[in-house]
Amino acid sequence: MSKDRDKGKKTNALREVEAAGLEHRFITFECPEAIPGTEVAARLGEDPDRVFKTLVAQGRSGEHYVFMIPVACGLDLKKAAAAVGEKSVAMIRMRDLFPLTGYVHGGCSPIGMKTRFRTTIDEIARLHDRILFSGGRIGCQLEMRPDDLAALVGLAFADLTASPSAAR
Repeated sequence: MSKDRDKGKKTNALREVEAAGLEHRFITFECPEAIPGTEVAARLGEDPDRVFKTLVAQGRSGEHYVFMIPVACGLDLKKAAAAVGEKSVAMIRMRDLFPLTGYVHGGCSPIGMKTRFRTTIDEIARLHDRILFSGGRIGCQLEMRPDDLAALVGLAFADLTASPSAAR
């Protein structure tokens, strides 16, 4: 289905949030293609520490995991592996994202994936009353309380980000 015909429809993520009766804000903005998360934060006038990107990785065991980190940060793969009890994790290939999750790069939400995967968010999320993350389509963001998101998808909180010098 083309992106134009999709614009007015609810995403799987929004449907799940509404069905759970959770307080949220669904934000849309014009964005014809995936852009860096820091640019999303800038377009929305938001602190990049409050806007999270959703990353999907695979552990050595073959299990898949979802990690959420602030858009200006990098994922520390060793910390991520430790957080989920794996010896190592690696990011999945971009071409594998849609078949695995039902979401495209730049529109991947931790809510409403084809399969619910174990999800961990960087502990900095606890410092914010509300955080933003993909609403399930490019140009859509959901804003929610971290604890509400945790209740909905079974989030764990952990230190996941690379040190600033390692992220360069």
